[in-house]
Amino acid sequence: MIGIYRNTYKNIPALTVVDSTKQDEPLPVFIYFHGFTSAKEHNLPQAYLLAQKGYRVILPDSAHHGERDDELPKQELNFKFWDIVYQNLKELQDIKDELDRQDLIKDRRIGVGGTSMGGITTSAALTMYPWIQASAVMMGSPKPVEFARKLIQDVENTGISLPLKEADLDELYRSLEGIDLSKQMDKLYGRPLFFWHGDADPVVPFEHSYDFYNEAIDQYKNPENIRFLREVGRDHKVSRFAVLEMVNWLELVL
Repeated sequence: MIGIYRNTYKNIPALTVVDSTKQDEPLPVFIYFHGFTSAKEHNLPQAYLLAQKGYRVILPDSAHHGERDDELPKQELNFKFWDIVYQNLKELQDIKDELDRQDLIKDRRIGVGGTSMGGITTSAALTMYPWIQASAVMMGSPKPVEFARKLIQDVENTGISLPLKEADLDELYRSLEGIDLSKQMDKLYGRPLFFWHGDADPVVPFEHSYDFYNEAIDQYKNPENIRFLREVGRDHKVSRFAVLEMVNWLELVL
């Protein structure tokens, strides 16, 4: 039987989805981050499918989301987007450390994935954590500098006055270069990486991940370790097809 357990990892609320007869045993682990304005519960379908295949799946709530929702006005939350991504990155290490402390990771088999903002977090994490064994980016961008520029341009196009000066924006872009996977492809280290993206996505540009994939594949001695799944006409919503393909692929590489 697959169990869903509410717990915390260093004060980070999360759901753990795992075979209930093996919940205290070391297992391969997959940590999956939700999207902006979403919550951990929204990713239970992929967690359940992975748990059926023997994984321990951790679904954390990001700052200002889910159990951590502090009811910020939408505009204020929008301007915290990158703060949330950076906090995700810090908390990813915290979760991993806690799993290590409890001896719950089997043979160092640990992967990371996410949807949209969670996919952006995942790509950024690959620049920081060599311990990540495999990753899945679902309609996320591995180009945070470009994506940040797009977000700022979108806001400016609405006529809303930005609470940031030009110097602040320049500092943001410089900071994001440090976690921009497209500028540090050497840090892929040939690790298995799965992309899914709908080519009609109006939120996160399809081209960010697609162009990255076409360049990054040259970094792989084994091109089977990097896969891009394009879904024609799909907008900013992960399909069941995408979830099933992600799960089947992860079973092969993690």
